[in-house]
Amino acid sequence: MDRIYLDNAATTPLHPKVIKTMLPFMEQHFGNPSAIHFYGRETRAAIEKARKSIAGYLNCSPGEIFFTSGGTEANNTAIRSSIKSLGIQRIISSSIEHHCGLHAIEEAARENPTLEVKYVKLDKYGRFDLDHLRLLLAEAGKTTLVSLMHANNEIGTRNSLEQIGALCHEFGAFFHTDTVQTMAHYHFDLQKLQIDFLSGAAHKFHGPKGVGFLYVNHRNKIPPLIFGGAQERNMRAGTENVYGIVGMAKAMELAYADLDESTEYIQGLKNYMMTALLAAFPDLTFNGDAGGDSLYTVLNAAFPMNEQTMLLLMNLDIHGICASSGSACSSGSDKGSHVLEAIGADKDRVSIRFSFSRFNKKEEIDLCLSKLKQLVPKGTSAMA
Repeated sequence: MDRIYLDNAATTPLHPKVIKTMLPFMEQHFGNPSAIHFYGRETRAAIEKARKSIAGYLNCSPGEIFFTSGGTEANNTAIRSSIKSLGIQRIISSSIEHHCGLHAIEEAARENPTLEVKYVKLDKYGRFDLDHLRLLLAEAGKTTLVSLMHANNEIGTRNSLEQIGALCHEFGAFFHTDTVQTMAHYHFDLQKLQIDFLSGAAHKFHGPKGVGFLYVNHRNKIPPLIFGGAQERNMRAGTENVYGIVGMAKAMELAYADLDESTEYIQGLKNYMMTALLAAFPDLTFNGDAGGDSLYTVLNAAFPMNEQTMLLLMNLDIHGICASSGSACSSGSDKGSHVLEAIGADKDRVSIRFSFSRFNKKEEIDLCLSKLKQLVPKGTSAMA
């Protein structure tokens, strides 16, 4: 059975050209980058070339890019290491951050009883209340780290890095942002954005899993999260994931080569599915700001809860449609979505996240819609 993959917010398939770029570093160029002989020098050169390439797309210095095992490590490093070195006494975050950010903050608060943690208010779409953020920042007397994501991985709502960064700068706060869902999907100019730390992960833009990066503004000096060798200029111990780093740089190159065209194409798929879903299921709603400033890759649909929709995600999988009920990092958990709870989503609805990539086709959307119509007959009412 041919399967239709509509869970690209969880991970994306590797681009064939990324695989081709990575293979030589699995087969011939196997040297340890810390070695001083030929094999080490050639892999070290590949890493530094990748660092320079990524920095170029973000308009920052190569020295501000540090490679990690992914977004989780990058977020943990930004949060936990900045507390140690920058004298952070208060953290302002949100209740809809990815769990790797939320749990890092919670653990830091357990380790540092005097650390104050505040959460910015949200509107019904999951957008940060910037007036409330201003009030929190205006509370005097504590060195503050603001850790807020660029766009939410479950509902897609996007926030303004320009506005948040300007507020943080106005009040002298440090600003960390999780851009795992938006990196290589939007343009970033770190010379203009007032950001201190930024996290990214390759597998969200058709690169390999297990590799990401942390941008650290040159003004900030933080200690490593992982100790050992002197890799990554003493910022991240451990032998570098050479083929992963090379693959990430290639994936970013491919993404930015035709970003505007790709954005328009994927947005078209999302709009098409939104329109078709509403036509087929008039009582359907969407979580987040689906028709507004939202990820063009994510559509979170909420079906009325009834006998047909309670097992909808499982039945879609049985029929060859791969989607998600929320964050893949929470798969297997008995808990509901912390994001949907935070925005006050209707608990009597079944939410399915469909997420798209450049490799999806309109015909796949049509097939998905056809299966949905079979599984959820039109006019089916909610449970009493």
